[in-house]
Amino acid sequence: MPHAEPVIIGLYLLVLAAVSLGLSRGRHVAADYLAGRHDMPTWAICLSIVATETSTLTIVSVPGVAYGGGMVFVGLGLGYLVGRIAVARVLLPLYMRGGPQGSLASAYQYLGLRFGRDMQRLAAGAFLLTRLLAEGVRLFASTLPICALLAAAHLPAGRMPVLIGLTALTALYTAIGGLRAVVWSDSIQFGVYAAGAAFCVALLLPRDAAGSLDMTSLHAAWLAGRFALFQRGGAILTSPYAPVTAIVGGAIMSMASHGTDQLMVQRVLAARSLRAAQAAMIGSAIVVTLLFGLLSAVGVLLWLRHGGASPAALGLPSPDALFPAFIARDLPPALAGLLIAGIVSATMGSLASALNAMTASTLSDLLPTRLTRRSGAVALSRAITAAWAVMLVVTASCFSATGQSVVIFGLSIAGYSYGALLGAFLLGLLVRGARQRDAVAAFLGTLAIMTALILGVHPGGHAIAFPWLVPIGVAASLAIGGACRLRPDPIPTDQPTERPTP
Repeated sequence: MPHAEPVIIGLYLLVLAAVSLGLSRGRHVAADYLAGRHDMPTWAICLSIVATETSTLTIVSVPGVAYGGGMVFVGLGLGYLVGRIAVARVLLPLYMRGGPQGSLASAYQYLGLRFGRDMQRLAAGAFLLTRLLAEGVRLFASTLPICALLAAAHLPAGRMPVLIGLTALTALYTAIGGLRAVVWSDSIQFGVYAAGAAFCVALLLPRDAAGSLDMTSLHAAWLAGRFALFQRGGAILTSPYAPVTAIVGGAIMSMASHGTDQLMVQRVLAARSLRAAQAAMIGSAIVVTLLFGLLSAVGVLLWLRHGGASPAALGLPSPDALFPAFIARDLPPALAGLLIAGIVSATMGSLASALNAMTASTLSDLLPTRLTRRSGAVALSRAITAAWAVMLVVTASCFSATGQSVVIFGLSIAGYSYGALLGAFLLGLLVRGARQRDAVAAFLGTLAIMTALILGVHPGGHAIAFPWLVPIGVAASLAIGGACRLRPDPIPTDQPTERPTP
C-alpha cells in the first residue's frame, strides 16, 4: 500500500478523538470531570501513569543509552519500584483517608491541612511553574524526532505547525472528556508504542542461516556489557547508573515524582479504593521497568545489527537518532506508521496529563472553593485547560527561539523542585511541631540551593548524578525546616495592658 503511514497516523488520531467524545457524555460536575468519578479501573490508571511519565524523548533516548552503555534504565527501574512502594504505603493513605469520595482533589491540599493555605498555594505555584517549564521544553524537544519521522512518512511539516497541531488536538480531547478521556487515551497510547517496540525486538533478533536464534551474537553482546543493569567503577555521586545511585537515588526520586507531583497523584486519586490506588502505583513501577527493558533490548539489538559502530560512523548525529533512523529506513510502511503514531502519542499522552493536572491544581489550590461548586465549573475547567495549552505553546516557542543551554536549564529546574516538594511533605509527617513558617522557609531555601546547583555550583567540579538531586533537596529541606522549628514562637503582642492613670 503506497504511503500507508499517513493513513495509519490519521486513523489513530480519529480513534483518539472518538474515545474522548464518547467519554465526555454526562460530565457536568467539576469534581467528576477532574477525578474521573473515582471509578477508573486499576489497570487503566497503571497504564496512564506509565504513559504520563513516558515521552517521545524516552522512546528515542532509552535505545540510544542501551546502545552505548547497556540496559541501565532497567536498573534504575528497580529503584523506582522501591520508591513507589513507599508512596503506596505512606503517602496514598494520607490522600485517601475519607475513601475515594472523600479523597483530596490535589496532593497539595495535604500541605494546606497540615500547615496552612499559604503553604498549599506556594507548593501548587511551584508545581504549575515548573510543569509549564518542563512540558514546554518536552514539547519543544519532542517535535524534532516527530518532524523527522513525519517527513519519512511522506508528511513533511515544520516544527511550529507540529507543535501547535499536537497541542490543539490534545487540548481538545482533554477539555472535552476530562480525566476519564485522558486515562483511557493514555492506555491506548501505551498499547500502541509498547506493541510497536515489541515488534521491533522480534524483527531485530539475530538469526542464523537456519532461521534459529543466534545465541552466539547475543553472547557477544553479553560479553560487551550491553545487558548490564548498572555501571561499574564510577564514582557514586557522579555516576547516574551506579548500583547505589540507581536504587537509592532512584527510589527517593520516584517518591517525589509519584508521591508529591499532582501530575501523577491525580491519577491514583481516581481509583475506586485505597487498595486499588496502591496496586496501580506499585504496578506502574513494574510496567515502566518492563517498558525500559523492551526499549533497551531495541538498543542492544541495534548494536548487534550495526556491529557496534558509533552513531557518527553510521552518519547519525547522536545515539538518540538510532531508533528513529531504523523506523524510517528499515521497517515496512504499515509498521513504520504504527510506530510513528506511537511516538506521536507519547508526546500527546504526557501533554494531556499535564494539562489536566494543571487545571485541577489551579481549581483546587489557587482559586476560591466556591468557584468549583458552581454549575459552570466544568466550563471554567475547560477554559483553564485551553489557557494552559496556549501558555505551553508560547513556552515551547520561547525555547525554540533561544538555545540548547536554556533547554537544559528548563529540564533541570523542573526536576530540582521535587526535593523541596517531598521535603515539605516529610517535614509535615516527621517533625510534629513544624509550623507553616518553617515549611515555607525550608521550601524557599531548598529551591535556592537547588538553583545554585543548576547554575553550575558543583562540588569538586563534577556534576552530581541526577538521581541524587532529589535526595539532596530533601535533606536540605528537612535540615532548614528542623532548624527553623527550633526558633521559639513569637511573644503575643495583643495582651491587654494596664491603662496609665491620669
